[in-house]
Amino acid sequence: MNTSGEARDARHRQRKDEIIAAGRRCFRQHGFHGASMAQLAAEARLSVGQIYRYFTSKNAIIEEMVKRIIDARLVHMEETAAVSLPKMLAWRHALNEDDEALMMEVAAEATRNPIVAAMMIEADNRMFTHACLNVKRDHPQFSDEHIRACVEILAVLTEGTSWRRLTPQKASAERLYSLYQQFNDLLFKTEEK
Repeated sequence: MNTSGEARDARHRQRKDEIIAAGRRCFRQHGFHGASMAQLAAEARLSVGQIYRYFTSKNAIIEEMVKRIIDARLVHMEETAAVSLPKMLAWRHALNEDDEALMMEVAAEATRNPIVAAMMIEADNRMFTHACLNVKRDHPQFSDEHIRACVEILAVLTEGTSWRRLTPQKASAERLYSLYQQFNDLLFKTEEK
């Protein structure tokens, strides 16, 4: 049986989802820095005051958006543990093109907004910690220091690939795959003391 409180909570979640969806569209069009709350309200078909009932600021909307993107990435990491990272890198696959673009917007905003910079650090910490746990699970013989080094290298490769998607690829995906596979094999061979 659905109580009035549960129905109210469901409406609240739905309205927040609608605001986030409108924010994603607005931020993609105008950027985080350039988008005003009035533009976001118009996109959401709400008044600015109504948005403030759900989010205290534009930064709060960005924070929720980043949290959702990272949540989706963490789920994807668990569901696709067997997927080949070299293949993803070589063919420049993106989990979600829109999320990739929004995270680039977040990175740009982080250069001028310390609140958003803190969000980036938190998001990175969540992803990094999760990735370290996955590597530890798959390679329990590796030291924590070695695992952190491997994850840092993988982060540079995946994040760099996100940026490289903005330009034409300069080498064949097949050749890159071979090199990424060799690099991956080297990275995860038995740790030398």
